[in-house]
Parts: sequence; structure tokens; C-alpha cells
Amino acid sequence: MSLALINIKQLVTVSAKGDRAKIGKSMQDLGIIENAAVLIDNSTIKWIGRMENLSMSSLKDTDVLDCFNKIVLPGFIDSHTHLVFAGSRENEFAMRSSGATYQEIAARGGGILSTVNSVRQTPKKELKKTARKYLNQLLQHGTTTVEIKSGYGLDADNEIKMLEAITELNSEEVISIVSTFLGAHAIPPEYFGNKDGYVKLIIEKMLPYIGKKNLATYCDAFNEKGYFDANDCRTILTEARKYGLKPKLHADELSSGGGAELAAELDAVSVDHLEHISDVGIRALAATGIVAVLLPGVSLFLNHQYAPARKLIDQGAVVAIATDFNPGSCMSYSMQLMMTLACTQMKMSPEETIVASTINSAAALNLSETAGSIEHGKNADLIVLDIPDYKFIPYHFGENHVWRTIKNGVILEF
Repeated sequence: MSLALINIKQLVTVSAKGDRAKIGKSMQDLGIIENAAVLIDNSTIKWIGRMENLSMSSLKDTDVLDCFNKIVLPGFIDSHTHLVFAGSRENEFAMRSSGATYQEIAARGGGILSTVNSVRQTPKKELKKTARKYLNQLLQHGTTTVEIKSGYGLDADNEIKMLEAITELNSEEVISIVSTFLGAHAIPPEYFGNKDGYVKLIIEKMLPYIGKKNLATYCDAFNEKGYFDANDCRTILTEARKYGLKPKLHADELSSGGGAELAAELDAVSVDHLEHISDVGIRALAATGIVAVLLPGVSLFLNHQYAPARKLIDQGAVVAIATDFNPGSCMSYSMQLMMTLACTQMKMSPEETIVASTINSAAALNLSETAGSIEHGKNADLIVLDIPDYKFIPYHFGENHVWRTIKNGVILEF
């Protein structure tokens, strides 16, 4: 099947010129081609260039999408979500808005364990049904690849149930899904006062089964006071490698705990949150090329400190942004909104936010060779936006600017 996009006002290729990601000043270069065209064949980009260089004969037996006065970007890549969950926590949001603390909310049965309780009571079929609704919305808002973590089961049966749901959705849905095991998300109630026993359960029961069944690509852990310390994370992620799972980390979110440095030690693919990253941690990420995945929606939703994006970029770290879509700390899957927040609250430029939402997010999932930019030979995952200029995306916030989503070379119908 062949498809041609023609008369594109701005084709924002985000070409990294063969590199896995863009850093520093290169994040300002979006590789824009004006009055452009793209040729797609069998889900792969075959040609890009200016309209005057397009051979009309190449359009024979090809479907044509006229993108006159439209902007075309790579599909967004959301490299950090918790999209498979049950229930909702709007009551907590209302309590927090009235001044309740995290501890007060938890004492009333709220917090992450509220979602854990809901997930444990929900059959896999129902988890998938709810997730499908959200996945469809992601595609409509321009996200063509998404990472989904477990972490709301917190026992062997329910963590596996979540990962099975994620794996099945990847084979059944159009959107590309990357699965991450996050058993080390919190201490389940049955292990209060026995964290070591829960870590042992992850290592001895969960990881061997998940590895054997290929239920996840990555293993993540929440490195934070009151959750899992550096030794816990080191033990879990080192063991995960034995089963083929690559390491990721939630780190430096609520306090500066050396999480970025730990990620460098463990050669993690990414380290996420980083609202309280140290200067030493920033230098460690810049030196190693580990992707810093920043989550501005969480800072907005919880009224927390934002990650120091400007410092990270200026010192040469690979910076990506993601939604962290989840029921407790960011009930939004809009990458367009994250771009606005990154510009206004983290001092990133519109160009940097586009790079952070595409090629650098692809790097956070080891997908840069096939996704994240519009280049010959890459997957034909593109979005067409009905806006006058790419800078309009973060400028006109609260709107979905996506006119068409193209996944694997197919124009999606919603």
C-alpha cells in the first residue's frame, strides 16, 4: 500500500543525522522542509523532499493526502505512562485542592494503594477495555508510540495480569506499545514493615516468570525515600538484566537522593522525573547519554517543583518529555499540553519540546533507528496538524491540533 503526502507547508523531519538523539544546540534544528512531500510504501518512508522535486509519475497507483497549509511532524512518542489502571481518583484531587496533604489522603484510603486495590479487583478483560479507550484518544492526539508500566498490582498475580494486558494490547491495537515491569512501584499493604520480603518476591517469583514469558522489555523501580533505596533498586535491576529486561528508574522526584547517579552506575536506558536532580547527577547523565525523561504534567497536577530542563540541555544531557499519564499524579495524555508546560515552566524552546517529544523520546525506548523522525527507511508514523506554524502547538494550548494521524503508513479513521 502506497501513500503520498503532498503540498505540506512545513515538514518537520526532526532528523538527527544518524544519531540516536539530539542534544544541546542541535535540539534547535528541526530539519524543516517547506512546500514538501512524503512518499510512503508498505508502512515505510521511501522519499521526502520539496514538491518541485517530486516526480508525478511516482504517484501512480498511490493514495494522495493533500496537506495544503498543514504542518507534518513525526508521531509523538510518550515514553512514560501508567495507562493500564482501574478506577479514578478525582476525590483525591478535590481533597488536595482543599489543602489536604499526601499523608492525610493516604490515611483516608487514597494514594497509589487505592489504585492497587481497584486493579486487584478488576479482571484483565476490563483493564484492557478501559485502556483501549485511552489508546484511541492518544492516537487522536498524535501519539503513535507509548510506553506502559505495570506497578498497580504489587503482587505476582496482578503484576502479571497487568503485563499480560499490555502485551495483548500491543498485538491487538494499531498504536505501538512498549511494556515495562514496575513491581517496585510501592510497598504493598501485606508487606508493610517487610520491604525486604517484597523485594525477594520480585526477584524470586515475578522476574523469572516475566522474563520467561517475554512480558516486558524494561524493568523500572522507584528510587525514593519511603519506597525503594539505592540497594533495593540495584538488586532488582541487576537481577532483571539476567532475564533480558533493560533497566529504567523513577528517581529524584520528591527529594535529591542520587537517583541519576545510580542510573549512570547501572547503565539505565532512561531515568525519569528528576525534579530534584543534583548537579552531579546532571553531569553524570550528560557524560553517559542516559535519557532524562521529564514529566511536567506531574509538577502541574501536584503543584510540585519542575525538573531543571534548561540545566540538563545546556550541559549536554539527552532530554525527553512524557506525560506520566496515570490516575494519581497526571490525568492527561496530551503531549501537546506537555510541550506548553515545558516551554512556560521549564524554559524549553518550542523546537526543543518537539525534539523531546519525538526523537529523544524514541531514544528513551531504544527506538531511534525506526521511529521519532521523518527520514528515509523509518516507520511511517506521522501526524498532520491544522496550524499555521509548528510553534503554534505549545502557543495555542488546551486544543488538539491534530488533523490526521498516520500510523504505519495508514491514515487512521476515528
